[in-house]
Amino acid sequence: MRIAESISDAADGLDYPTGFVPALLDPGRATPALVAGPRGKAANKRFNVYRNNVTVSLIDALAAAFPATMRITGETFFRAMARFHVRETPPTSPLLFEYGRDFPNFIERYEYAQSMPWLADVARVERAWLDAYHAADAPVLPPNALTLFPVEALGDAVLEAHPSTRLVCSAYPAVTIFSANRESGPVGRIEARQPESALVTRPALDVEVRRLSPGADAFLGSLLSAESLGSAAATARARCPEFDLATAIVVMLEAGAFTAIR
Repeated sequence: MRIAESISDAADGLDYPTGFVPALLDPGRATPALVAGPRGKAANKRFNVYRNNVTVSLIDALAAAFPATMRITGETFFRAMARFHVRETPPTSPLLFEYGRDFPNFIERYEYAQSMPWLADVARVERAWLDAYHAADAPVLPPNALTLFPVEALGDAVLEAHPSTRLVCSAYPAVTIFSANRESGPVGRIEARQPESALVTRPALDVEVRRLSPGADAFLGSLLSAESLGSAAATARARCPEFDLATAIVVMLEAGAFTAIR
């Protein structure tokens, strides 16, 4: 298959992306007029093969990015759901690992996934895992960093997040479900019922996912919004009276969630 007219050919007035991309992901559209076979013949069959290859490649990319989600739904269900997402949301980056950023939101409104209301949040944890994996390297703030900071200034201290740090809050036990389905072993009955929040980091070479204690998610969310330690602690205690500040700080520093303090 060849492109009969190039994007630079102003004579025909065709815009290459506008004429080519929509038909590439929608089998209901006709073969674009700017596509032709050898000696100018119709290229319907050739274009359909190419269109199918592109769609399958994008579905494969989603399957690689969301293995726990696929394990939960089963491969047939997942690939059917992914196909609808591909047709609705074409790639916007040449980097294939970037594709699927909107997939959790699609799952949330996908008709046939409504019986699994927690599935979208499991996918959000997986997306956070992938983003943490590809995040830039940076030094990690050591666990004793706060002890070296002037005590009288701690309340006003602001922690700078490590590039890999991600927070995912869920109304469902998404972290437990994610962890159970990320491994290759058999998955037993999951008894967890409470909301869970995930802290995702990559302090060294491996991505780590931790389930945060009550109130710690509000605390971390405030810190990631560049609020001071004192303000973040106040927000967490207001939302969760049993919030344990000391434990939350230890967990986050041990996880490598921050890279600097100022």
